[in-house]
Amino acid sequence: LNSMSIYDQSYNKNRFTQADLASEYEYCTFDNCDFSGLDFSNLSFEECSFSNCNFTEVKLKNTAFKRVVFTECKMLGMQFANCNPFLLEMNFDSCQLDYASYYQLNMSKARLDNCSMKEVDFVETNLHKASFSGSDLYGATFEQSNLTECDFRTAKNYSMDPSLNQIKGAIFSKDEVLGLLVKYGIKIVV
Repeated sequence: LNSMSIYDQSYNKNRFTQADLASEYEYCTFDNCDFSGLDFSNLSFEECSFSNCNFTEVKLKNTAFKRVVFTECKMLGMQFANCNPFLLEMNFDSCQLDYASYYQLNMSKARLDNCSMKEVDFVETNLHKASFSGSDLYGATFEQSNLTECDFRTAKNYSMDPSLNQIKGAIFSKDEVLGLLVKYGIKIVV
């Protein structure tokens, strides 16, 4: 791992190896890059954007993502819960985030739009004012989560127990709001 900082660089179609990684990236863009199998422990990304990148089996430990945007990235099973929480700010658009974990993170005001987020762990996550526009939340776990003022209007397949989460001011669509009643085991006929 290089201990150098890289500033304002663009990478396109790179297949990164562990030796290629610098310890710090600022204002960099990564397009169609492959990071699969790499260890991102203690790396820092600030004001960076990733599009169409592969993060399969990338290890995160104390990784800093400050004002980072991910678009159309493959990020299955990513353990964001292990990231450095200081100034953490990530937004996602059209990403594959199935089986990821945001356990206990502050994701306030995050955009998690048009993503596949099946079986994602949002336990004890602060999602105040987050947007899930167009995302599939099948099997996602919301427990002791702050969902105040979240936008679930065009999200689908979510279910959560309102008594186990803060949901004041959250916005739901009429068709999907039934996901709030799952715990009661009732049948609703339309």
